[in-house]
Amino acid sequence: MTYTFENIQEFVGQEVGVSDWVLIDQERINQFADCTEDHQWIHVDVEKAKAFSPSGATIAHGFLTLSLLPKFNGEMGIIPAGVLQVFNYGADYVRFLSPVKVGSRIRNRVTLLSVEPKGKGRVLIKTRNTVEIEGEDKPAMVADTLSLALLG
Repeated sequence: MTYTFENIQEFVGQEVGVSDWVLIDQERINQFADCTEDHQWIHVDVEKAKAFSPSGATIAHGFLTLSLLPKFNGEMGIIPAGVLQVFNYGADYVRFLSPVKVGSRIRNRVTLLSVEPKGKGRVLIKTRNTVEIEGEDKPAMVADTLSLALLG
């Protein structure tokens, strides 16, 4: 990524990064279930999921997919240099479109939607995050997220 806060407006409406693929294995799903105390069988019961799940396998929690956005975006360098601090500010839109089956690999494709100065060295950055599933036509998730950046 070569943009800076001086030229970031030029990138609005453009794709600004694609992350590496991340494997969603059963261990990751189980750890997320333990952390969130969401042990619904579709996520953690491999045998029951094989028998009763429409996909024939366990699937990742939608919020697990959402929670990987900071990892993806941090690795891509979505926030330009010169930032003192970045805060998750929220999401304007989140939709879980396709289940992420255990053993799948996912990645994030990011488009810069807007950059809004908020005064006092603060900038609100809005991105569209499209989390793709390797080999699938339909994405797992689309989320428009907000980050509040404090300039250094």
